Amino acid sequence: MSKKVRLYISIASISLIQGLQIAMSPMIGAIGTHYSNIDVSLVQMLITIPAFVCVISSIVSGWLVLKVSKKNLLLFSCAIAGIAGLLPLVADDFYLLFAMRAIYGIPLGICTALNTAVVSEFFEGDERVSAMGFQAASVGAGMMVLSAITGWLGKTYFANSYYVNIAAFISLVAILVCLPDTGKAVETENEKVALNSKVVPVYIFAFLEMFFLITFSTNIAMHIGGSLAGDSAVSGMLTSVFAGAQIIVGLILGVITKITKKMVLPTAMLSFAIGAALLVMFPENYGMLIVAALFCGFSQGIYMPSGFVEVSNAVPPVAVALASAGFTAAANFGQTVSPYITNTLSKVLFGDATTTGVYIISAIGMTSSAIAYAFVKKKLN
Repeated sequence: MSKKVRLYISIASISLIQGLQIAMSPMIGAIGTHYSNIDVSLVQMLITIPAFVCVISSIVSGWLVLKVSKKNLLLFSCAIAGIAGLLPLVADDFYLLFAMRAIYGIPLGICTALNTAVVSEFFEGDERVSAMGFQAASVGAGMMVLSAITGWLGKTYFANSYYVNIAAFISLVAILVCLPDTGKAVETENEKVALNSKVVPVYIFAFLEMFFLITFSTNIAMHIGGSLAGDSAVSGMLTSVFAGAQIIVGLILGVITKITKKMVLPTAMLSFAIGAALLVMFPENYGMLIVAALFCGFSQGIYMPSGFVEVSNAVPPVAVALASAGFTAAANFGQTVSPYITNTLSKVLFGDATTTGVYIISAIGMTSSAIAYAFVKKKLN
């Protein structure tokens, strides 16, 4: 097996850990029904609480690479993700589940930051863009497969879906076998682990992108209406389509980047705005819901790898892990605060915290963000 193939297997395995964050999305409705005494925003935070912890762990990982090798950090992350994912099977307790999802945020942050660092270490130029596209496709594939498995496992009883976290141990074995251990990162007099002003706009709009985009995953299971309402298999399929869209754009990211050039990130934001608008208009139409999920998935599939490439090119190689961690932190902070703010805005503007209200807010907010980012990019250029 060639070194390049082993690296791609490693990237896909790291991405699988990232995919576990959204894999629970199809079960949010069932979990909310089972724990009916728990506030809906807290149930939605089962998806976003890992993002909050991820903010901290991703930033810490930017300096940990000076003390521990990337490979060992990733192996540790896989083990923690698997254990935390399976422990809720021990007891039927919402707060145990919530705590374990929070702990899962530790490996999520490390893997998200180091996946980019691995790509930056072993690939340059156009190969780096292609590798980041593959990374995004791998995250999408992981989300798609894991979400479908989650929906299938939880169809008879929601807690059975927790077995999907066995995937973390599969990743552990693959990384152990395939990823080269290049040791700890080393600072030099000319290359320090530090950031610069070029990354600031990318961080700000990464926050906005994920603030609005996460509403797809946190609300979709409760949004579908008519004869589709309450069917975890349907919400699982929509989540899988969302993830599958990321595979498609990830594999052709180089082509998309050449067409959109400096406007690739605003373009990604507009894609979600279209998807959110379709969700508002067609909550009972399965075909249109799938189209909406595609547009939402295209947004994440384009934005995240392109944003990571932008920040990795803005700093010296030794600081890539920290720059990626900052990007991860900004994006995940956006995810974390999104449910409370969007639900509150929905109550203020529409009289109730409805999924339709949240998607209207997200469509308008993301469109405004895309226009603002296009203006900023034009001014900087």
